[in-house]
Amino acid sequence: MTREEVFSLIQAHLADELDVDPARIDDGTRFKEDLEADSLDLYTLVQELEDSYGVKMSDQVFTHASWTARRSDSYTRLAFLGDSVLGLAITAHLYPRLEAERYGAGRLTKIRAQTVSGPSCRAVAERLGVPDELRAAAPEGAEHATALVETERVLASITEAIIGACFLHAGYERTAAAVVEAFQPELEHALENPVDYKSTLQERLAQRGDVVAYEVTAEKGPPHDRTFEVTATVGGEAVGTGAGRSKKHAEQEAARVALEGLDGDA
Repeated sequence: MTREEVFSLIQAHLADELDVDPARIDDGTRFKEDLEADSLDLYTLVQELEDSYGVKMSDQVFTHASWTARRSDSYTRLAFLGDSVLGLAITAHLYPRLEAERYGAGRLTKIRAQTVSGPSCRAVAERLGVPDELRAAAPEGAEHATALVETERVLASITEAIIGACFLHAGYERTAAAVVEAFQPELEHALENPVDYKSTLQERLAQRGDVVAYEVTAEKGPPHDRTFEVTATVGGEAVGTGAGRSKKHAEQEAARVALEGLDGDA
């Protein structure tokens, strides 16, 4: 199906759903500003087009690399794209809304990182029903299918792949609005309850004269889908291990695990 044919289906679907003249919808139409509509749910955008018109956009979104002979048929490339769209959408939403004097670049970075973190993406995936879709997409006899459905990294990557698919087929404006809507609970939580596990851990350790160090112990996956594993050590002893799509995220996760250990010892 050509891009023009896909757009024609999207145009007809939106016009029908919103009860507007199809002529009002073109490549540059802004979903909320021009059509006065609420933002599109990420999964609904993909699923409804499939159900109504047979436009198969989600086959690749729910295909794990171990389920296909060609890695390019899996969700990894879409997740790479969606990760960038997600970060930009949240950044563009935050930037004009938060006072420059109170929210400098460092604070904005932490809020964004918390909003788009692995646990946040997993929560969105669960709300969108991704685990059920992933189970349904698993080939008969696929190994580790149950474990994959419960893996944070997999669910987070599929959330990003959904965003990537929506971006390719609906453009940035509509996808960004849907992203902000989908991540609204995580965004509000990050603003109201900012988390910096590394700083909290260091403050706790400083009370007893200890210092924490972080070391990257493993790097997994191809360059565009790399996962880092980091170990937090105190006095040469490992106190927590974490994994993330960046070294900073992995360090935060390692600090979180270390804090749980401290709380358990208390």
